[in-house]
Amino acid sequence: MTRRAVLVVCLLATVLAALSAGNAGAADECKGLNVCLPVTGPWVVVPAGGVDYEIACPLRGYVVAGTDARVADPDVDVSFRGEPGSPVGPGVTTRRSVVFHASRTRSGAGTTSFQPFIGCIPTNGEGGRALTGVATPTAGRKPAQTQFSVVVNAPVRGRSRTVRASCPTARQFLGSTYAITFRQPLPASAAQRAAVGVRRSVVGGVVVARVTATPAAGSHVEVQLRVVCARAR
Repeated sequence: MTRRAVLVVCLLATVLAALSAGNAGAADECKGLNVCLPVTGPWVVVPAGGVDYEIACPLRGYVVAGTDARVADPDVDVSFRGEPGSPVGPGVTTRRSVVFHASRTRSGAGTTSFQPFIGCIPTNGEGGRALTGVATPTAGRKPAQTQFSVVVNAPVRGRSRTVRASCPTARQFLGSTYAITFRQPLPASAAQRAAVGVRRSVVGGVVVARVTATPAAGSHVEVQLRVVCARAR
């Protein structure tokens, strides 16, 4: 058996084990779901101005059906973006990935961290709706969901790294975000959080993040660079 075949078999075994676990998960992301693939995110640094972090189901044909989070400090508020549509549920409110937003509600507080979790289910990704009465015509158009993102998750192994991301050709650049993360069991310490810096710029339509880290950061640092794009100008 080739190395590629072994990796595929291992991945399938991991997925089947996760699905057979029912509503088991690292947190409560799979609670109430008979079939669920739990996905654990890293500890994401929350600066004073808040942070966005996108996490996706690892397999195509899956959508997010459950979410949860853990916080290092009790004043951290966590939410995620949901798309409009009826009924509220997987395939309508959520797709293959979700964007979490975390911020501190205590003024003057320093950085802290949170950890996102998602539970994924297999689906065709389409929602439905039921007619419950006589509908009244409304003005305006239904949102076309023209916004999407390009995400790059880059491990930081040395003292510096440059990460780049851009919108596809003929797509409009709307903005960008970045997040510093630590893939480790416990929240990142204050020393770890202070040991990583990111300088972001836009050069010729490409978002460039220059990352610097000291040894105090440890060996489990990642930076997520997320570019927000539009499908239509």
